[in-house]
Amino acid sequence: MSEDKTSEIVLSLEIDDPTLADRIATLLGSVAGLRLAGPGEQAAATIVARDPRRMPDDIALTQRELDVLALMAEGASNKMIARRLSISVHTVKFHVGSLLDKLDATGRTDAVAHAARRGVIEL
Repeated sequence: MSEDKTSEIVLSLEIDDPTLADRIATLLGSVAGLRLAGPGEQAAATIVARDPRRMPDDIALTQRELDVLALMAEGASNKMIARRLSISVHTVKFHVGSLLDKLDATGRTDAVAHAARRGVIEL
């Protein structure tokens, strides 16, 4: 009994981890009625799995900025951030200002919200 090609669901994969991508492709390959899209082929749906530690391409934050951002997300004050990271309050203020610019945010809460929406941090 041959399968009707028009009833197939064509899927594409956008998965950062090649091992995970291979495992999912193998599993999906055995499901009747599903087929993985070839290069350049239009798919009906896409399975996406991004590494949460991977920075979006259009946002380039330093490791120290990420540290400051994580503490901001916890609600830490500049003074608390300075103590936790063993840096001066002036340096924290510099990093906060840089984060506001890079994330196009109007304040600390806005910066955390932008970062969470863009996948830079998880809340």
